Order: sequence, then structure tokens, then C-alpha cells
Amino acid sequence: MGGVIVESSRVATHTTDFVDEGGFKDGNKKKKRRSRRSKTNYSLSASSSVSEILVDESTLPRGISSSQQASSGNQISLADDDFVCRSIPTLHLNEETVNGNIQNQPLISHNLDESIISKSVPEGLVNEETDGLVLIPRRVNSHTRPKYFPPYLSADVVSKALEASELLRALFHVNAHNRVEAYCKVDGVPTDVLISGVVAQNRAFEGDIVAIVIDPPSLWPKMKGPNETLDESACQASCSEQSEALMLCRGSSKGKSKLELDFEHVCSVDYLGFSEDGTCYETGSSSAAMADNRYVNGVSDQPSIHDSTKPCYCDDYKLVNICEKLCHLVSLFPSRRPTGRVVAIVAGSSRRDSIVGFLSVKQWFNSRDMKRKDSKKPKHQSNLNQGYILLTPTDPKFTKMTVPVVNLPISIKKRLEVGDLTVENDIVAAKVVDWAEDCYIPEACVIQIFGRGSDVEALIAAILFDNAIVASEFSSETLACLPRLPLELPPKELQSRRDLRNLCIFTIDPDTASDLDDALSVESLSNGDFRVGVHIADVSYFVLPNTSLDIDAQIRSTSVYLLQHKIPMLPPVLSDNLASLKPGVDRFAFSIFWRINSMGEVLDHWIYRTIIRSCCKLSYEHAQEIIDGAFDVQDFSQCRNHWPELYGQFEWRDVTKSVKILNDLANMLKLNRFKGGVLSFESPKIVFLFDEEGVPYDTMLLGRKDSNFLVEEFMLLANLTAAEVITRAYPSHALLRRHPEPNSRKLKDFESFCDKHGLALNISSSVDLHRSLEHIRLELKNDPGLFNILMSYAARPMQLAEYFCTGDLRYTDTDWGHYALAVPRYTHFTSPLRRYPDILVHRMLAAIVEAEIIYLEGIRTFEDPIRNEVLSRCFTGLCFDEHEIRSVKAQEALSISASKLKLPCAETLADVAARCNERKLAARHVKDATNKLYMWLFLKKKEILYSEARVLGLGPRFMSIYISKLAIELRIYYDETEGLTVEWLESTSTLILSHSMGKRSNRKTSPGKCKVLEEVALLINPTDLKLDLDSLGNLGEELEDSQKNELIGHDIQHKPAVFPLTVNLLSKIPIALHAVGGDDGPINIVARLYISSYFQ
Repeated sequence: MGGVIVESSRVATHTTDFVDEGGFKDGNKKKKRRSRRSKTNYSLSASSSVSEILVDESTLPRGISSSQQASSGNQISLADDDFVCRSIPTLHLNEETVNGNIQNQPLISHNLDESIISKSVPEGLVNEETDGLVLIPRRVNSHTRPKYFPPYLSADVVSKALEASELLRALFHVNAHNRVEAYCKVDGVPTDVLISGVVAQNRAFEGDIVAIVIDPPSLWPKMKGPNETLDESACQASCSEQSEALMLCRGSSKGKSKLELDFEHVCSVDYLGFSEDGTCYETGSSSAAMADNRYVNGVSDQPSIHDSTKPCYCDDYKLVNICEKLCHLVSLFPSRRPTGRVVAIVAGSSRRDSIVGFLSVKQWFNSRDMKRKDSKKPKHQSNLNQGYILLTPTDPKFTKMTVPVVNLPISIKKRLEVGDLTVENDIVAAKVVDWAEDCYIPEACVIQIFGRGSDVEALIAAILFDNAIVASEFSSETLACLPRLPLELPPKELQSRRDLRNLCIFTIDPDTASDLDDALSVESLSNGDFRVGVHIADVSYFVLPNTSLDIDAQIRSTSVYLLQHKIPMLPPVLSDNLASLKPGVDRFAFSIFWRINSMGEVLDHWIYRTIIRSCCKLSYEHAQEIIDGAFDVQDFSQCRNHWPELYGQFEWRDVTKSVKILNDLANMLKLNRFKGGVLSFESPKIVFLFDEEGVPYDTMLLGRKDSNFLVEEFMLLANLTAAEVITRAYPSHALLRRHPEPNSRKLKDFESFCDKHGLALNISSSVDLHRSLEHIRLELKNDPGLFNILMSYAARPMQLAEYFCTGDLRYTDTDWGHYALAVPRYTHFTSPLRRYPDILVHRMLAAIVEAEIIYLEGIRTFEDPIRNEVLSRCFTGLCFDEHEIRSVKAQEALSISASKLKLPCAETLADVAARCNERKLAARHVKDATNKLYMWLFLKKKEILYSEARVLGLGPRFMSIYISKLAIELRIYYDETEGLTVEWLESTSTLILSHSMGKRSNRKTSPGKCKVLEEVALLINPTDLKLDLDSLGNLGEELEDSQKNELIGHDIQHKPAVFPLTVNLLSKIPIALHAVGGDDGPINIVARLYISSYFQ
């Protein structure tokens, strides 16, 4: 016989030496215990400081119920007959509670059969702070460790359940602001599923593909706003109801195999139950609900979310899988967030192998010193291979981890041996080794040391590692695939291409660009139309399928840009030289020509493989000067040093004339596109100004100009044309780029936000949305900062665009479109030097051009030249015959060319598309992280930056603010702050902050967890500010505001606010920004209120 000892305490601690998220606890620490006995029962309540309960361990089944606990004020009563008072093993629970409600721990209760039922009850939708009763069970004389997490379903069970659509496959994402909240994206379901609490998340990591089950709708919480917290009462009810469902399940599962029990427990009874007639029961047991005749044939017009026994009938009895059922329930309860839990990891995220963080060694040193005092061994003979060190990831989406000292790199062990505490200042790389059911946090091992956490190079290396960016040099095998320099163009290849070297062609790129992959040309035709050409570097000529160069490019998928340098997808000798469209040299290209009239209408198009020679390299600034008329061809000699060299027989008047014509046509194309419903969320981008040492010393906001839009319009047109051509030639093997419709709920939230502030927004279609935003732009022409904020809001409902293969059965024709561009087909063709998908599209176009030649050789008629002209572009022209391209001869020609150029099959292409999506997203994360790093360096150099911010979101705990000067969004948390009174008026969404002289309202956490006022506000005494200004005397009149700020240490331009501070949505507030972290933790940018107070 064994038993359990359960202690109650106000402080969550462990009595064994292991790590939880709060840090290390000393296993030898003595606890005060006091037991209470009663003739009738033993009681564990919030009012008792310490109690012990001895439970016969043999009577403990696997599950538990919290229904009695929830209904009796958190008091658990157990009969005397159920206990044996003896020295027995104890069970560790040590989980957090909120307001006395037990979360995340096996609860103990007494059922009708006088037996004890236990279950690991999931965390509810609550904050991480604790207050009130915490159960601290202790295991006595036993090596068995408690299990914090339920076991995963077996791979065989999961595979069968996913195939039978009885489990949901989902992508797992963690809330960066609150790690106990995660959201699962399920294909086909309009709303993400909330996975709340570490137990429900069941050891899943950011980016994992997981199998989940859905809770009954009675447990779904209300949708929360961006600044709201989850409803605690709903969470408490959820725990109780789930436990009751489990009890019903356990009572009706006798006589079944273990496989059936495991699967039925997770998929059928404990969660959503569906009867054979299509009825969905929200109870824990569908059989229990059907036993009540009142509900078997009843239909509720208004289903109640709180009635856990009332069935919800699906509109279509033919719903055959859980995804369709979930969609139906989401439509029934649109204001509720579906919740669920993870039952298996289908595919682990690659991010498990790329964790970046800091080691906390001080606790390990303290533990070692204590052991040395009790040890008889000399000081230098202590074992360095004992114990664990805590790893704190820089990404808040990851939990803390334990690293066994024995597995640390030798270099770190040597530093630990001499007591080097600076180990904590180094940023390290690690990978997850294991996360067992009996471990509250995972185990990891350190695999790389980047250097000091404040060193720029170390931080950039960590960013690249964190996103699995391949930054190594190209292998000798890859470089061997390149032709030798100088490049010699084969005569046979020259004969097969159209020679455009006598055409005025030029590039327009950033001034520092070296990988020039697109060029433009334009010719005026006799009938008033124009022939416009886009010429793209023919990278597919150099990157042949299945070579080392091709495989390397596929692995990297995209070039990665780091503000001051880039990590190329292709070797620089190719991307910056051999394939780059440098002026004055012959280069192979893929060219698309259009005949366009003055109204911007495309009348025809042609596609060729060509050879070109660019006459000059223009920067965007050069092109803008030409567009603005600031460039004088007649007086060019005076500005020759600032302009590029001109090659060939062309003169500057040829280039300027072409640029102006192209700009006029681009404006017409853009106007026509926006009439068709195109969405654009244009807002200025932050640009850093660097000193000679590469450190940012200032920032500026930079918007795009006409020269940028000129290039963009023709690149979009080229991509659209390529998409149409490859889709009609290879309808099941084309690589396209799709952009799904926006999240409807978030779009409605944006509509409500605009309506609340008197701005009319129509979200019926992309056309209506664009027109509404343009109307709002005119309304807010005097407040561009507010309009930029609205653009930021408008972009939030938008989903990510992605590459896909048209043969992927997950997508129908209606899913192929691009919502933002308002087109049915779109792809990437114009940047093959930095995007691998473009290379694949080039190969497809090359196969189509060659198939067109093969096909025409078999059917050309010499008697009909007009017919021959039409046939010459039967695959690539604007007008094509569907019947002709589907003929046997045409399909044979397409198949021959596809085989010759080794085009991938649909399945392979889908895998490549998925890889490219993942790498493109990683590159974006690198860019964002690098911007944050340089912003951090800028603010660190400034020490404090004063600015004005607009309030984006507001709630009782924190506010979201937007700093237009830096184009960033931050949060200020003011809840649980000593000396600050927070008053939240829900009806008017108004916040009032007052100085309370040491008092604190609505305390929910222990005093040690409260923030000090200085963490929320930078306080300045108005007397000191006036004295500082007076001290400048007459000198102050001669200095600029920035110089005054440096002299007195305060901001002159932005006046501080005062208490009490009243804040509403879109209010302007003064703030102070500064950089934190580096050597002492992850880098971060912190915003505080800028307040003037005499109490300072």
C-alpha cells in the first residue's frame, strides 16, 4: 500500500531538487507542517495554511474530477475509510492557482463509490501569477516522479484518426505576450483554436504540427479583444466540466481494449460527441445525453452555450469529419473561441533545434557552494558534472529549459570551474533533447556559443541560427557548377535567342544594389501604342536541375537581407556578376513584351529567351529626378559625377524619354488595377543612418516615390503574365502564389474600430475596402500619423501569401486567387537571383517556349501566313485556343519539353513550395529581428528617447501604443504597480491612472511580484525641469531643442503628462523609450509614460 501527502501553502515550492519556471528550489529546505484531524473527514481548504492528507495510493485511478471542489468553495472532503496513516510515497503537484482555484494539478475528490478519482486538470484561461491556496504534495521514499502532462497518443492511433478525420491536424503558434496561450491554425476552419495552459499545450513547441481534440462548446470562452484578458470564471467552469466529462467516460469504458480506451477517451467522449444522425452533443458523454428522451428529438432554435446537455443539430446530416463539424459549431457560436488540447505531435518544428538564450549559472554556483560545505572533499575536487543549469530563451514563445551540466561544452565547463559568472553574459544556441511527461520544462543541450549578448556580430549570428538561415560559404561542388570567367556565350545559344542588344534597355535599382535581375525598355509604335519590355536575368540557364548549385539554391530558397549586408541565395560570382544585368555587357534574359495603348490597356504580349545589353544602371533617385523634370539633358556636364556611365550608341535623351513614357504608362496601369479592387497598405518605412563604425545614430521615415511604383507596376504585370501562361500550359503542375481572404472576425473588428471613431468602412469586398480606405485617407489628410496607424490596423486581418502547386488537392480553383492584388492567378518570375520559386517558373516558361516550337514544326502551313503568325504564339500569346493547347500533339510537345528540362512532378513541386514558404517567412523574421537590433543599438546610444505615441489599444492591464517616429508598436503594462491606482471604465473605454503614494488597487499577486512605479513611468519633478531650463540662460536661445536636451538631460519638444492621467483610444501621450538587455538578458525596447510629478 502506498499513499499521498498533500500540503497546502501560500507559496508554490518543491521539496525535491528540480527546476520549475520560477527557478531552482532547494530540496533540503524545511517546511512547517500542521495536520488537522476530524472524526468525519479530512479537509483541504484555502483557509488552512498547512495540512496533510494520507491517501491509499492503490485507490488512485488515472483521472480526477474537480466538480466537487468547484461546488464546495475549493474544499475537498474525504472519508476516513479512504486513508491509511503510515509512511507512504507522496505526489508532487506544485502548480499555480488563481484566487484559490486549483489549476494544473491532480485534484483529489471523493466519488459516489467511495473511491478516489484523479486527473491532471488543465490550466484554465488565467494569468500566470498566483495568489491563495497552492497544493504542494511531496513524494516520500519513492523514486517515482509525478507526471505533469498526459501521454501522447501512439503514432498508429494518430495516423488512423487523422485519416478518418477524427482528430484535427493543426499548426501550433504561441502568443508571444502570454506563453500559456497558444493558437492552432486548422485548414478550413475560419477561427483559430485556443490551446490554453501548459497542460493543454502538452509539450508542443512553436511551429509544431500537432493533433488536437476540441472541447465542447460549453467550455469555449468569449472572444477577447486585443487588450483584454481571458475570463477567469469561464476557465474555472471549464476545469470542472471537463472533469465531470472524464468521470462519465471512465464509468462507461469497461471491457474495451487499451487502444479503444485511449482513442475514445481523447476523441469521442471527453470532448465533442456526435451521434450517427448528425446531432452534436455538448456533454461529456453522447450516450448519457441520448439517454434523456427530452433531447433525442428536440431541436433548439437558439442553442445555449451554457446548456451542456442540449444538442446542436447540424444543418447537413452528411457532415462526415470533425473539421466540418467544428466549422458548423463556430458558425453557431460566432462570439466564442473554440478551445482544445494537444494529444500528439505529428511533426516537430525545426525550431526545436535552434533555441537561442542565456544560461543562469548563479543558482548552480550557490547549490555547488552549499554542497561543498557539507562535503569532506577538497574544494577543487568537487564534481562539475552534477546538477542542472537553467536556459532562458530570447524568444518569449519558448519556455525555460534545463541543461545538464554534464552535457555543457568543455569551454563553458572550464569557465564554471574557475567560478566565471560572465557565462551568463554570453548568448548561446541549444536544441531540445527531451520533454518527458514527468518534467515540467524540457531538457536541452548547448551546441554553440555566439559571444557577448551585447555584441552586434554575436546577436546577428544568433538571429541567423534562430531562424535556421544557411550563412556558410558555398561548397566547392556548388562553385564547380559555374562557368569560368570571363564568360563566353556559346554561339549555338546565341542563335536560339532573340537579339535585343540594339534596344535601349536600362535597370532601375537601389543605389547599392549589385544583383540586378530586372531591366526595362519601351518603344513608341506608329499607331500610338507602345511596346514595353521587361527583361529578367535568365538564371535558369546557369542553375540546371538537380545539380549541386540547384540543390544549394533550393535549400536556401531566398536571399536574406540584414540592413548592412546580405546572405545570397546564389554564389556572388553568379548573382552579382555572371547573371546580373550589368550595363555594357551581354547577358542572357527572359523577356516579356506587351503592346499597351495610352489608356493602359494590354492588347497583346510575347515571351522570348533573349540576349540583351543594358545601357545604364539608374538608381531610384536618378529615375525620380527624371520624372520630376529635375534632370537637364542640355546641362548634363555639370552633374556628370553624380550620374552613372552611359554605354552603347544611346544618349541620355533616349533614357529620359523612356523613363517618362514608362512612368505615364505605369500610372495608367496602377489606376486600372485599383479600379479592379487592389489593396495597398502603404506606410512609411523606418531607415537607419549609420556612422563610420556601422552604428546607427539617427532614423528617418522614408516613403516610396513614383520611381518605385514605376518598376513595381511592370514587375507585377510580368508576374501576372507568367502566371497565366504556365497555368494554362501545365494546369496541374504550375507554381503559383496565393493570398487567402482576410480573417473575417479581425476585419469586422477593424470595421467596428473605424465606426467607433466616426470613419465609414465598407468590407463587403476588396474593391469596397480599397475605396473606403482611400476616402479615409482624404478625411485624415491633416493627420497622416493617424492614417498610418489605421493602415497598420487594416493589415492585421490579412493572411500570409504562400506558394503552392496547382496540383495540390488541398486547393481548388477558387483558392488560387490573390486577394490583395485582386487577380485569379499570380506567381513570382521577376527576381530569380534572390528567390528560388522564380527559377522554377523560368524553367516552366522555357519548357513552354520550347514546346511551342516543337508543336509548330509539326503543324505549320505555308499557305496561310496569318494563321502561322497566330500559331507562333499559341502557347505564350495573349489570345490562345483552349482546344488547340489541349490537343494530343500539343500535350505531347509540352510533355517532351517538360521531361527535357526536368520539371518536377506535382508532389515534388508541392514540397518545394512548402520549403520556400517556410524559408521566406524565416527571412522576414530575420529582417524584423535585425531592425529591432539596430533600433536597440540606436536607443542604447541615445540612452533615453522622448517621443509622442498614439494609443492603439486600451484595457485594465496594459495599453498598446504606436510610435510614429520609429514606426513601432509597444506595450506599457500598468497593472499590479506599487504607487499607481488604475481605474478602468469599460463603458467608455477610458483609463484613469493616478499616483497613490504607495497604495495599490486590485492586488492579485504577492508583494514581491508587483512592479514599482518607475517601471511604468519616467517621473520628473517640474521644479527640476524649470531649474534646468533656467540654468541655460541666454545660451538657451541660441541652441536647438536637440542640443538643449543633451545639456539638461530632458526633452524640450515633448511636455510630460501629469497625474491623474486620462487616456482614451487614439489619445496622444508622451513616452520615454530606452534599450534594455544585452549582457544581462534578451535585448528589448521598453516604453514608459513620461510624467511630471512633485512626488518625485
